[in-house]
Amino acid sequence: MNKEQRGYLTPQEFNLFANQAQLDLFEQYFYDINQFGRMHGNDTEYSDMLNILNEKINLFETTGTLTHNGTTHPLPIDLYRIGTVIYNNIEAERINRNEFLYINASPLTKPKNNRPIFIADQNGIKVYGDAELTTGVSCNYIRRPATVAWAYQDILGQAQYDASNSVDFELHPSEETELVVKILELAGLLIKDISLYQIGNQMEMQNTQQEKS
Repeated sequence: MNKEQRGYLTPQEFNLFANQAQLDLFEQYFYDINQFGRMHGNDTEYSDMLNILNEKINLFETTGTLTHNGTTHPLPIDLYRIGTVIYNNIEAERINRNEFLYINASPLTKPKNNRPIFIADQNGIKVYGDAELTTGVSCNYIRRPATVAWAYQDILGQAQYDASNSVDFELHPSEETELVVKILELAGLLIKDISLYQIGNQMEMQNTQQEKS
Protein backbone atom coordinates (compact mmCIF):
# COMPACT_ATOMS: atom_id res chain seq x y z
CA MET A 1 0.00 0.00 0.00
CA ASN A 2 2.73 2.44 0.94
CA LYS A 3 4.97 1.53 -1.97
CA GLU A 4 2.22 2.16 -4.53
CA GLN A 5 0.99 5.21 -2.59
CA ARG A 6 -2.47 3.71 -2.23
CA GLY A 7 -2.77 4.80 1.38
CA TYR A 8 -1.29 4.19 4.83
CA LEU A 9 -2.28 1.45 7.27
CA THR A 10 -1.61 2.32 10.92
CA PRO A 11 -0.43 -0.35 13.39
CA GLN A 12 -3.80 -0.12 15.15
CA GLU A 13 -5.66 -0.74 11.88
CA PHE A 14 -3.34 -3.59 10.99
CA ASN A 15 -3.94 -5.26 14.38
CA LEU A 16 -7.69 -4.92 13.93
CA PHE A 17 -7.60 -6.44 10.44
CA ALA A 18 -5.08 -9.12 11.44
CA ASN A 19 -7.30 -10.39 14.24
CA GLN A 20 -10.39 -10.29 12.05
CA ALA A 21 -8.60 -12.25 9.30
CA GLN A 22 -7.24 -14.80 11.78
CA LEU A 23 -10.67 -15.35 13.36
CA ASP A 24 -12.37 -15.68 9.95
CA LEU A 25 -9.93 -18.39 8.87
CA PHE A 26 -10.14 -20.15 12.24
CA GLU A 27 -13.94 -20.28 12.23
CA GLN A 28 -13.97 -21.47 8.61
CA TYR A 29 -12.17 -24.67 9.68
CA PHE A 30 -15.31 -25.92 11.42
CA TYR A 31 -17.60 -25.16 8.46
CA ASP A 32 -15.14 -26.91 6.14
CA ILE A 33 -14.97 -29.98 8.40
CA ASN A 34 -18.75 -30.24 8.19
CA GLN A 35 -18.59 -29.98 4.39
CA PHE A 36 -15.68 -32.36 3.78
CA GLY A 37 -17.08 -34.80 6.34
CA ARG A 38 -19.95 -35.51 3.91
CA MET A 39 -17.54 -36.25 1.05
CA HIS A 40 -15.48 -39.35 0.26
CA GLY A 41 -12.01 -38.91 1.71
CA ASN A 42 -8.76 -38.95 -0.19
CA ASP A 43 -6.71 -42.11 0.34
CA THR A 44 -3.46 -40.16 0.10
CA GLU A 45 -2.17 -39.55 3.63
CA TYR A 46 -0.94 -36.00 3.09
CA SER A 47 -3.75 -34.63 0.91
CA ASP A 48 -6.93 -35.72 2.68
CA MET A 49 -8.73 -32.46 3.50
CA LEU A 50 -10.21 -33.71 6.78
CA ASN A 51 -6.76 -34.70 7.99
CA ILE A 52 -5.38 -31.32 6.96
CA LEU A 53 -8.18 -29.44 8.73
CA ASN A 54 -7.81 -31.52 11.89
CA GLU A 55 -4.08 -30.84 11.87
CA LYS A 56 -4.82 -27.09 11.79
CA ILE A 57 -7.38 -27.34 14.59
CA ASN A 58 -5.18 -29.58 16.75
CA LEU A 59 -2.90 -26.59 17.34
CA PHE A 60 -5.67 -25.14 19.53
CA GLU A 61 -6.69 -28.26 21.48
CA THR A 62 -5.94 -27.97 25.16
CA THR A 63 -7.01 -29.21 28.59
CA GLY A 64 -8.01 -27.07 31.54
CA THR A 65 -8.89 -27.75 35.19
CA LEU A 66 -12.28 -26.26 36.12
CA THR A 67 -12.58 -24.56 39.51
CA HIS A 68 -16.01 -24.44 41.16
CA ASN A 69 -17.04 -20.94 42.26
CA GLY A 70 -19.88 -21.93 44.59
CA THR A 71 -22.61 -22.20 41.94
CA THR A 72 -20.99 -23.60 38.79
CA HIS A 73 -17.72 -24.38 37.04
CA PRO A 74 -16.93 -21.30 34.90
CA LEU A 75 -15.57 -22.20 31.47
CA PRO A 76 -12.05 -21.14 30.37
CA ILE A 77 -11.96 -17.53 29.14
CA ASP A 78 -10.28 -18.56 25.88
CA LEU A 79 -12.88 -21.27 25.13
CA TYR A 80 -14.14 -21.58 21.55
CA ARG A 81 -15.71 -25.04 21.64
CA ILE A 82 -16.01 -27.42 24.55
CA GLY A 83 -15.05 -31.03 23.97
CA THR A 84 -14.92 -33.69 26.70
CA VAL A 85 -15.74 -32.98 30.35
CA ILE A 86 -13.88 -35.30 32.71
CA TYR A 87 -14.38 -36.15 36.39
CA ASN A 88 -11.54 -38.12 38.01
CA ASN A 89 -10.49 -39.55 34.62
CA ILE A 90 -14.07 -40.55 33.72
CA GLU A 91 -15.81 -38.88 30.79
CA ALA A 92 -19.06 -37.16 31.77
CA GLU A 93 -22.09 -37.42 29.48
CA ARG A 94 -23.59 -34.15 28.30
CA ILE A 95 -27.35 -33.76 28.73
CA ASN A 96 -29.86 -30.97 28.18
CA ARG A 97 -31.23 -29.16 31.21
CA ASN A 98 -34.78 -30.37 30.54
CA GLU A 99 -33.56 -33.98 30.61
CA PHE A 100 -32.03 -33.72 34.07
CA LEU A 101 -35.23 -34.22 36.09
CA TYR A 102 -36.14 -37.38 34.21
CA ILE A 103 -32.62 -38.82 34.32
CA ASN A 104 -32.17 -38.00 38.01
CA ALA A 105 -35.58 -39.44 38.96
CA SER A 106 -34.87 -42.98 37.74
CA PRO A 107 -32.55 -45.32 39.69
CA LEU A 108 -31.44 -46.80 36.36
CA THR A 109 -30.31 -43.51 34.82
CA LYS A 110 -29.47 -41.49 37.93
CA PRO A 111 -25.88 -40.20 37.70
CA LYS A 112 -23.17 -41.76 39.84
CA ASN A 113 -19.58 -40.80 40.54
CA ASN A 114 -18.53 -43.54 38.13
CA ARG A 115 -21.16 -42.43 35.58
CA PRO A 116 -21.20 -38.61 35.76
CA ILE A 117 -23.25 -36.22 33.65
CA PHE A 118 -23.00 -32.49 33.02
CA ILE A 119 -25.13 -29.55 31.92
CA ALA A 120 -23.64 -26.53 30.15
CA ASP A 121 -24.94 -22.99 29.72
CA GLN A 122 -23.53 -19.49 29.26
CA ASN A 123 -22.48 -19.33 32.93
CA GLY A 124 -20.49 -22.56 32.94
CA ILE A 125 -21.14 -26.23 33.61
CA LYS A 126 -22.63 -28.28 36.43
CA VAL A 127 -21.37 -31.83 36.92
CA TYR A 128 -23.36 -34.47 38.76
CA GLY A 129 -22.46 -37.86 40.19
CA ASP A 130 -23.79 -39.15 43.50
CA ALA A 131 -24.25 -35.41 44.18
CA GLU A 132 -23.14 -32.24 42.44
CA LEU A 133 -19.41 -32.57 41.86
CA THR A 134 -17.28 -29.55 42.75
CA THR A 135 -13.71 -30.91 42.54
CA GLY A 136 -11.75 -33.14 40.18
CA VAL A 137 -13.38 -31.67 37.05
CA SER A 138 -11.47 -30.79 33.89
CA CYS A 139 -12.28 -30.43 30.21
CA ASN A 140 -10.72 -30.78 26.79
CA TYR A 141 -11.57 -27.87 24.53
CA ILE A 142 -10.67 -25.83 21.49
CA ARG A 143 -9.33 -22.43 22.50
CA ARG A 144 -9.48 -19.23 20.50
CA PRO A 145 -6.30 -17.99 18.83
CA ALA A 146 -4.35 -15.45 20.86
CA THR A 147 -4.98 -11.81 19.97
CA VAL A 148 -2.45 -10.65 17.38
CA ALA A 149 -0.48 -7.51 18.22
CA TRP A 150 2.01 -5.66 16.03
CA ALA A 151 3.61 -3.67 18.82
CA TYR A 152 5.78 -0.63 18.16
CA GLN A 153 7.64 2.25 19.70
CA ASP A 154 7.38 5.78 18.41
CA ILE A 155 10.87 6.88 17.37
CA LEU A 156 11.10 10.34 15.83
CA GLY A 157 7.50 10.12 14.73
CA GLN A 158 7.95 6.72 13.07
CA ALA A 159 6.44 3.45 14.28
CA GLN A 160 9.33 1.04 14.88
CA TYR A 161 8.49 -2.64 15.34
CA ASP A 162 8.80 -3.88 18.94
CA ALA A 163 9.34 -7.65 18.81
CA SER A 164 9.44 -8.08 22.60
CA ASN A 165 5.83 -6.91 23.03
CA SER A 166 4.33 -8.28 19.81
CA VAL A 167 2.09 -11.36 19.50
CA ASP A 168 2.34 -13.38 16.29
CA PHE A 169 -0.38 -15.29 14.45
CA GLU A 170 -1.09 -18.75 15.82
CA LEU A 171 -2.62 -20.31 12.72
CA HIS A 172 -0.90 -23.10 10.81
CA PRO A 173 2.05 -21.81 8.71
CA SER A 174 0.17 -22.82 5.53
CA GLU A 175 -2.33 -20.02 6.21
CA GLU A 176 0.21 -17.23 5.63
CA THR A 177 -1.00 -16.45 2.10
CA GLU A 178 -4.67 -16.50 3.16
CA LEU A 179 -3.94 -14.10 6.01
CA VAL A 180 -2.18 -11.66 3.68
CA VAL A 181 -5.06 -11.84 1.20
CA LYS A 182 -7.74 -11.22 3.82
CA ILE A 183 -5.86 -8.30 5.37
CA LEU A 184 -5.42 -6.87 1.87
CA GLU A 185 -9.18 -7.06 1.27
CA LEU A 186 -9.96 -5.27 4.55
CA ALA A 187 -7.34 -2.61 3.85
CA GLY A 188 -8.87 -2.00 0.41
CA LEU A 189 -12.25 -1.37 2.02
CA LEU A 190 -10.70 1.00 4.57
CA ILE A 191 -9.05 3.25 2.01
CA LYS A 192 -11.94 2.84 -0.46
CA ASP A 193 -9.62 1.34 -3.08
CA ILE A 194 -11.83 -1.11 -4.95
CA SER A 195 -8.94 -2.43 -7.03
CA LEU A 196 -7.02 -3.41 -3.90
CA TYR A 197 -10.08 -5.18 -2.53
CA GLN A 198 -10.64 -6.97 -5.84
CA ILE A 199 -7.05 -8.22 -5.93
CA GLY A 200 -7.45 -9.77 -2.50
CA ASN A 201 -10.91 -11.12 -3.26
CA GLN A 202 -9.81 -12.77 -6.52
CA MET A 203 -6.82 -14.39 -4.82
CA GLU A 204 -9.04 -15.67 -2.02
CA MET A 205 -11.56 -17.19 -4.45
CA GLN A 206 -8.75 -18.81 -6.42
CA ASN A 207 -7.28 -20.35 -3.28
CA THR A 208 -10.71 -21.59 -2.15
CA GLN A 209 -11.39 -23.24 -5.51
CA GLN A 210 -8.02 -24.98 -5.42
CA GLU A 211 -8.66 -26.31 -1.92
CA LYS A 212 -12.14 -27.65 -2.74
CA SER A 213 -11.49 -28.98 -6.25
